[in-house]
Amino acid sequence: MSRGWILLKKRSGICSNIQSCGEKKPVPAGGASQNPMKIKGSKHNCGWHPCQSRAGFTLVEVMIGIGLFGIMSVSLYAGIAFAFAEIRLAQENVRATQILEERMEVVRLLNWDQVVNLPGYIPTTFTAPFYSDNPTNPPVGAISYTGTVLVTNAPLTATYANDVRMIQIQVSWPSGKVIRQRQMTTFVSQYGMQKYLY
Repeated sequence: MSRGWILLKKRSGICSNIQSCGEKKPVPAGGASQNPMKIKGSKHNCGWHPCQSRAGFTLVEVMIGIGLFGIMSVSLYAGIAFAFAEIRLAQENVRATQILEERMEVVRLLNWDQVVNLPGYIPTTFTAPFYSDNPTNPPVGAISYTGTVLVTNAPLTATYANDVRMIQIQVSWPSGKVIRQRQMTTFVSQYGMQKYLY
């Protein structure tokens, strides 16, 4: 066949069909109709035909892909959950520090008699909400801080030990299934406290 309807060419051992599967085939000169030459993929010189369907993934490959995707999804979810838990814990710690500083500022404004000679003047227990902007109507499920104030003798052996007191403020709150605690300690002296006038 000098002029065929399908031209095959070989380059580096790979043959290709110039005419696509859906392309209209030309009519030979003279108007003579001829049946097109059919080439099956299995009998092709190169063993490949453009119109031949390609095989998909095997079941083993699909199962391996699904398994890898599941592992990646679980790892991503665990990372996001851990990040949100750390952010929540940092917010709780900041709020606990704020409560401790507020209570210490109140103690700083007291005099010696109010700290030592007036029992009960400083409340020994207190509560504080997590959301300081709305303490009376906190959201449902919001945590609450419980605190204690301890005024005791300072652990000193010097001659001025009776003129010094140790004040320890501690707060605790539930964080998930764990009870967390923070505390702050300071010392006050009889002749070192200022007497503020209001």
